[in-house]
Amino acid sequence: MGVMIEMTGSRSRKTSRGRIFFSRQELRQLLDVYSRRVARGEWRDYAIDHDGQAAVFSVFRHSYDSPLFSVSKSNSGKDNSYTVFYGRQKIKQDPSLMNVLKVFDRLPRLISTH
Repeated sequence: MGVMIEMTGSRSRKTSRGRIFFSRQELRQLLDVYSRRVARGEWRDYAIDHDGQAAVFSVFRHSYDSPLFSVSKSNSGKDNSYTVFYGRQKIKQDPSLMNVLKVFDRLPRLISTH
């Protein structure tokens, strides 16, 4: 029979303390915006990335494309900062996720020609 090894002690608390992640509430807000756009047929896929200094929620029109929009959460001093990017262009930055997500309420909608 195999031996069970507990791995929790192997990770340094220092490395996990400085990492940035989306909270459950933030993910709910992001997925709410995402699901509305998917229902309209405008977005098809998403990805969540973490590089230690930021957490990024990216949306795609097609799975093989570059991200259409990205919402980044980073730590600027004591507070978090949220930024919306359109490709590489910064559209809005604010300490409130709800405020940056309002950008998506003002975006033009995709109109089908069929």
